[in-house]
Order: sequence, then structure tokens, then C-alpha cells
Amino acid sequence: MQNQNQTDLLTDLDTIRVIKTNDEKLSPDEFRRLQLVELSLLKELDRVCRKYKIRYTIFCGTLLGAVRHKGYIPWDDDADIAMLREDYEKFKKAARELDPAICFFQDHSTDPEYLWGYGKLRKTGTYHMRTGQQHIKCKNGVYIDIFPLDDVPLSLAGQVYQNIDCYICRKILWANVGRVTEKGLKKAWFSLLSRIPADSVYKHLKRWESKSSTKKCNRVRCLTFPPFGTLYVKNPIRKRFGMPKKWFVRLQRYKFEDTELIGTRDYDEILKYTYDDYMTPPPPEKRVPKVSFSRIEY
Repeated sequence: MQNQNQTDLLTDLDTIRVIKTNDEKLSPDEFRRLQLVELSLLKELDRVCRKYKIRYTIFCGTLLGAVRHKGYIPWDDDADIAMLREDYEKFKKAARELDPAICFFQDHSTDPEYLWGYGKLRKTGTYHMRTGQQHIKCKNGVYIDIFPLDDVPLSLAGQVYQNIDCYICRKILWANVGRVTEKGLKKAWFSLLSRIPADSVYKHLKRWESKSSTKKCNRVRCLTFPPFGTLYVKNPIRKRFGMPKKWFVRLQRYKFEDTELIGTRDYDEILKYTYDDYMTPPPPEKRVPKVSFSRIEY
């Protein structure tokens, strides 16, 4: 019955052109439609990964949703995937097998105007513009994020150095947004940073990426995203800058809405690492979507 209800909702809303601007609130049906559009991207990613034996894991709120809700967190408006570097590079090559009627893969190599250090799957025929990014000329659409995970140095000093280096790279890439959205000295600072060519940043990051290997025992992180161990709880400093690689090697399938997706077998460890008491939902006033948009259309 649940599967049929989801199918009915998709069919009903397929005839409706949903257009919202400037964080105009989505109705419950429109919000659910957004989740189901993203679900179609997750299914297509899973299909290609199974075909080419590429490891991935649902990640962050998507993993939490699978564990706590057997699907989306009811107020979650995005979806996250993580892959070790070697699997991420395999997926980039296999992305040609994605059904173009469903989605396309986007990163800086496929879209030079795209300025983030991780990839996205974008839903074909949709539009989704984040607030403050209207001037960014990259291809657009409803999306899911795909985070590549690279090795962190074994020593704490090396991890701290890498974190500072990656922080600078991240701010340079974000500068084209900051020069528009920030004010005062920050605006001036980001205006200067935005003059640094993005290609030079990606070339610099290759130095870290090239050191990654599934066979090594290093912990891992997404280079151009704050370390996940610093986002939600105060993890010990020796664990803060990287996650155990085993979390992304030891995998199992999880029920997620009307399908099954792959996630880590060590869900309890990774969810405590990022959310602490993850089975207790936040208070009602914090159960809100986290992505601010200037325009969304699907």
C-alpha cells in the first residue's frame, strides 16, 4: 500500500509544474514530490553501482533516515552518498551509463562552471537554485550529493595541516558566492579570493587525492567539506579529522522507502560520530528543511 501511495503521488504530481521562489514554502505534497524526485536519482545511482560493482554508502541524514524511518527523515530535503576515492573515480567513468532521461553527473570536470569539490547527480528537466548562487553559471537541477572520501595523514600534525590546507581551498572555491552574499571586510576578502582560478585549486587538491588508496589503513574525509567529526559532537581530536575506512568497506543493504540502498554495516558508530544521540529526533521547531533556495522548479 505504501509503494502504491508513492506511485500515485508521483503520477498525480507529474501533471503539476511546481515552481517556488525565494524560499516560498513547499506544500506537504510538493515537499514529498521533491523527496521522490531525489529517490529516483538514488535508484539510478544504485543501478549503475551494482552493474559495475562500485561501492557506495548512503550517508549523513540519508543513512539516519534509513535507520530511524526506513526512508527519508520527514523534513529532510536532500540526499547524501559517500564513496572512497577509488570508487568515486570508477563512478565518474561509469556515469556515461546513467539514463540521461533521469539524471546527469556533475563535477568540475564535466561542468567547468561548477565550483565544489564533490559531485552531484542532477535530475534532468528540473531547476534548483540555492540562495545567493543565482550568478553561478553551472548546470542546474534537483540533486543529490556524492562525497568522495580521501585519506588523511596518519599523524595528528599532518591531519591538522591537511585540514588547514583544505579549509583554504574550500574558501577559495566558495569565494564566488561569498563576494556576493557577504558584506564589509568579508565581501572584500572573498572578492580577492575569487580572483584565484578554480583550476589551480583543483590541481592542488590532486596532491591529496593521489595519496588515497583503499588498501591503506588511513582514516578518510571529504577534502572540500568540513570534517564530519567536527560538525555535530565534540569527538576526540585524534578522531575528529577523519573516519575509519572500514565504515565505507563493510556494507549492507537497507530498506529505504520502496527500494533498498547500500549503507555501512557500522551504522551505529558513524551515526554516533556525527549525531551523538541519533535515535532521538530534534524538537519540533528544528524539524525544518536545511536547504535555502531562490528558485525550485520540477
